[in-house]
Amino acid sequence: MGILKTLYGTSLSLLTDLYQITMAYAYWKSGMSDREAVFHLFYRKEPFKGGYAIACGLEVVIDYLNEFKFARSDLDYLSTLKGNDGKPLFDPAFLAYLSELEFTCSVDAIPEGTPVFENEPLVRVKGPLLQAQIIETALLNIINYQTLVATKSERICQSAKGAPVMEFGLRRAQGIDGGLSASRAAYIGGCSATSNVLAGKLFGIPVSGTHAHSWVMSFDNEIEAFERYAEAMENNCILLVDTYDTRQGIANAIEVGKAMKSHGKKLIGIRIDSGDLAYLSQLGREMLDQAGLHDTKIVASNDLDEYILESLHDQHSKIDLLGVGTKLVTAYDQPALGGVYKLSALKNEKGEWESKLKLSEQTIKINIPGIQQVRRFYKNGLMAADMIYDLEIGYSEEPTIVEPNDPTKSKKIKTAQFESEDLLVPIFKDGRLVYKSPGLPEIRSRVSDEIGKLHAGIKRFVNPHVYVVGLEQNLYEKRLRLILEQRKLIS
Repeated sequence: MGILKTLYGTSLSLLTDLYQITMAYAYWKSGMSDREAVFHLFYRKEPFKGGYAIACGLEVVIDYLNEFKFARSDLDYLSTLKGNDGKPLFDPAFLAYLSELEFTCSVDAIPEGTPVFENEPLVRVKGPLLQAQIIETALLNIINYQTLVATKSERICQSAKGAPVMEFGLRRAQGIDGGLSASRAAYIGGCSATSNVLAGKLFGIPVSGTHAHSWVMSFDNEIEAFERYAEAMENNCILLVDTYDTRQGIANAIEVGKAMKSHGKKLIGIRIDSGDLAYLSQLGREMLDQAGLHDTKIVASNDLDEYILESLHDQHSKIDLLGVGTKLVTAYDQPALGGVYKLSALKNEKGEWESKLKLSEQTIKINIPGIQQVRRFYKNGLMAADMIYDLEIGYSEEPTIVEPNDPTKSKKIKTAQFESEDLLVPIFKDGRLVYKSPGLPEIRSRVSDEIGKLHAGIKRFVNPHVYVVGLEQNLYEKRLRLILEQRKLIS
């Protein structure tokens, strides 16, 4: 049983916007339900003012599509919806059609854990127009959020310089599902553990935690609280030392730690959750070492993000483990990825593919037409450039890549000098699952492996170097021609 079925125990076919169903109804009434269409899911701008994102959420998308089916209760609900005239919104015959609907689209996607870039299709859906349309909202909901959090997690773990990062964000997450999705994505992005016990159960993520200030406040004094906790958790004791006075808290933890050591036990660590973390970690390390507790770790939390972690590293803090919550699971400085799902090709009545283009006064919002694939080129073990090309057109032996919104920026690729691969891989073939999802540890390892192939400048948090991503020249010219044709039609 998939994660979604385990969590919700019900159909999620209505996890969508109403306009997806009204469009589906209109396609059905217009006789267009089975017209072959191609949609691409992509985002337009790198998150966090960074140089890349980490693709995430595909396994949940697979789970959703595998279970896609309108339940009787879904159709009963839709039958209650009324139009402005008070009459049923949907014809009973349409609801009967939905009751028999089975997912038959082909889906290709970039595997989770892969660094990706703006304008690149993360998912390509090809199949009957009604089906490809009606799944839009759910796919965006899943991919947008998990990609955002996985990217934030990778940035935070990168700034930790090798110190393990624990995700502590459940209490600040956007709801139950937001908390679970964030824990999954944060682990993929590099976090070593989560405080979210349900995520541990569902996804197999290691769980970790300490105690709250309320534990200390429940006793007459701090030392008693520490002693009782050490007795209860003698094999996993981390003491929170900043309830009243951090220096005294560290001294009290040391007293308990020495007593544990004399009985063959070990104080795993102390946690600091407020104040000057750099200074207090240095003080704590000095006090612990002087007491002979050299292997007791220092854990720090308190609204941490990648910028604070870089500052702590620059200040030579003595923090061994990090607990990151709010700013990770809420993607605090950018609450949405802004991914979109656009129609790019439709078969006409002759069975021929016609490229589709959405115009806009904002150049960034003009989509890329055709049936797209992403070719990634490598040189000397590093990612060198990504080329978006049209499968109907292909590309030459030495293609030219053109930046879609600035034709003055182009790059010729002498393919003999590069290794390369296509990033979108088959997931569903005519509705049948053909892809085996890797486990989370494998996806997590993919992130670190693939990020290692990025030039260091692209990974900078401030003013990162721009990675080369563009359209294969024939696709660029096709897009320009369609733009000019559309402009002429409306002039």
